Amino acid sequence: MAVLSIDLAYRRWSDLGIVILEQGGGAQAARTPGAPIKRGSVPRGPLDPGPVASQTITCEIISAETQWGAPGLDADTDSGPIDAEILAGRLSHLANVRGIRVMMLDGPQAWKSNSNGLVHARVSERELNTAAKTGLPGVVRPVTYRPFAEFCIDVWDALCRRGWRRLSTRERTGMPQERVLVESYPHAAWKSLGLKPLCSKRRARVSDLAQSCSDLKSVVPFTASQAPNHDQLQAIVGGLPGLALEGESAGGAHAQMRIVGKPPHREDGQWREGFIVLPVAPRPGAGLRWLN
Repeated sequence: MAVLSIDLAYRRWSDLGIVILEQGGGAQAARTPGAPIKRGSVPRGPLDPGPVASQTITCEIISAETQWGAPGLDADTDSGPIDAEILAGRLSHLANVRGIRVMMLDGPQAWKSNSNGLVHARVSERELNTAAKTGLPGVVRPVTYRPFAEFCIDVWDALCRRGWRRLSTRERTGMPQERVLVESYPHAAWKSLGLKPLCSKRRARVSDLAQSCSDLKSVVPFTASQAPNHDQLQAIVGGLPGLALEGESAGGAHAQMRIVGKPPHREDGQWREGFIVLPVAPRPGAGLRWLN
């Protein structure tokens, strides 16, 4: 039971946060001896795996540079921008090779509907008070967010052309039977777990990353294949509800998650609305049974 979670970026490949989360995976979470720690990452000590309980979530951190390698990711091309079609192809291939059916993406999947009653936002964005809003096609608040929003929607569309589909229902029984794309929002995911959100990448210090990582582990025990940087830690917290979805598809108990917004649909040739899915903090004494 594994989930691929991506903290999207469009300027440089090295800015992508890509993590495979697996409940009780164990083996893949062991850190490679001597593997370098990226500048700005959480220090090694707090994340040394040690014995991994069967209920612990293992997080395999995928580096775009090492996963896909040269050519195409040298110092010159890494300055970007990232091509949405190329990224979608690589992510889909990675998921297929690893047998992953749930992909979490931190980035808007669609524009707002003409009839949702809001002026500048999708319903999910209004409910979560997101920092940026996707309005009608081509309209984004703040305007500086528009290139990223359009890139994200292009990635979603490119993945759908490769056989994936947007999560389209709140009904959970037997879900997912197909390869499903799910929108995450790490800032709200931290708050949904009762934790202080990780500060922005520009402001985050190593101590901030270490504290946020420790806080998250106190609620949801996990190990990582290497110390996560800012983007990777965001991918970890954003990907947690994907495990709940996969747990239900495997016949597990009713998982706890919060699904926000309206179903995605086509309108005037464009995708509109779409759900954002958040993790919910486990009940005291429940361990990680909330995931399955």
